[in-house]
Amino acid sequence: MTDWNAIGIVLALVIPLGAMGGIWLFHGRPEQRERVTLVAAGLLLLVVLSLLPSVLAGLRPEWVFAELFPGIAIAFRVEPLGMLFALVAALLWPINSVYSIGYMRGNNEPHQTRFYGYFALALFATMGIAFAANLVTLFVFYELLTLSTYPLVTHKGNDAARAAGRVYLGILITTSIGLLLPAILWVWSLTGTTDFTVGGLVGDKLQGPWLGLLLFLFMFGIGKAALMPIHRWLPAAMVAPTPVSALLHAVAVVKAGVFSVVKVIVYVFGVDSLHAVPAASWLLYVAGFTIIVASLIALRQDNLKRRLAYSTISQLSYVVLGAAILAPVSIIGAALHIVAHAFGKITLFFAAGSIYTAAHKTEISQLRGIGWRMPWTMTAFSIGALSMIGVPPAAGFISKWYMLLGAFETQQLFAVGVIVLSTVLNAAYFLPIIFTAFARPAEDDPAQHGEAPRPIVIALACTAGLTVLFFLFHQVPLDLAGQLVELPLSDDFQPNGSQPYVPPSNIPQALP
Repeated sequence: MTDWNAIGIVLALVIPLGAMGGIWLFHGRPEQRERVTLVAAGLLLLVVLSLLPSVLAGLRPEWVFAELFPGIAIAFRVEPLGMLFALVAALLWPINSVYSIGYMRGNNEPHQTRFYGYFALALFATMGIAFAANLVTLFVFYELLTLSTYPLVTHKGNDAARAAGRVYLGILITTSIGLLLPAILWVWSLTGTTDFTVGGLVGDKLQGPWLGLLLFLFMFGIGKAALMPIHRWLPAAMVAPTPVSALLHAVAVVKAGVFSVVKVIVYVFGVDSLHAVPAASWLLYVAGFTIIVASLIALRQDNLKRRLAYSTISQLSYVVLGAAILAPVSIIGAALHIVAHAFGKITLFFAAGSIYTAAHKTEISQLRGIGWRMPWTMTAFSIGALSMIGVPPAAGFISKWYMLLGAFETQQLFAVGVIVLSTVLNAAYFLPIIFTAFARPAEDDPAQHGEAPRPIVIALACTAGLTVLFFLFHQVPLDLAGQLVELPLSDDFQPNGSQPYVPPSNIPQALP
């Protein structure tokens, strides 16, 4: 590892912190404050990209900040899954910042300095989670992410926002302190370390029902993954401004949850260890239950952001399901779905905020004919929706493809059924929105409106473009996901490719 790699880790943490300081320094000077946000977001993206070649080459850059006790340190290590997560967050921060400028100004939102400041702090916590070398570091930054996003959830300052903030903070802190922390201490007592280890840290040190119990503590202790019944915080947080919803659902919070789930399964338990213990199989069924039930609840929601919130709960459990299938190719699908869902869901929330800003509409039943008045917004929404359904040429098709391959490889017919049924349900709650926007006549509306402010439209066009580009050009994320399970993936193994693929022996042939 070169010195630059360690410096890169430090810069990835320092830049968001420095941005927070600069934002508060320019309180009352909007243009300078926004310039600080955009410059910091751009710099962070460049720094994260500079670490990518080393990780693709097989290096694992690391930096130890401080050793607290023997076997316990605040330390950072860039491994493939963390690199993937950091890339998603770093790429979407500048786009979200452009969107936020248009949204916050367009809606005359108060306390904008506080908003941008805590947003930057949340990105600092996100980078810490992505690059955490051990469970202790992950826990510290996981808690910081919860605390830094609480002021964003309660941004409006009204009774509804404060009530939502209590639910948000109460559930996430209770689960992390009551379940996740004991799980980490249990691992430390068993192994004398909390370092993430290729092949699993627990190994043969825990057997039978005890391993299933430890898995339970981790999976429900990571409340940000929103497995039912630890999910109520997510729809409650929809009272926040739309850029915050985008942060919660695409850039940081929920992605930190499912990222942590995959990292714990791969680096703490180890796939082979979980395979050998029937008591650990419950996770597959909890994930499947969450996917289906959240989709059914989404069908009943007329409020657009609430429908998107329950869609997020369902889509997050795709990642958990892919990891719980315990096939290398399904874990690749889980890792890719972190990216695919980020691009698609942030587009959907951007579109919802665009509609609110331009037309002041929040209910799906109010969107008749709006596609012809806001064609950029609703076209982007349609692309995001197709990605959530899993239709090519959108990103969601790629990750679902790999999950299905993994389910067939392991003969997990339950998982196959969940993926197929939930795809139908996704179509059932997204396609009517598109139909209403484009095919139904507009309601009489004396207040004629067009698109939202230009920064909003530019941002949602960018994320919609990324959703399609991921389908066409996803080799780098695929390579990182392949390193996660130590499988070299050929350029030819592309669901949209034209050349035949000859898989390694432990990856099944593509479905006909």
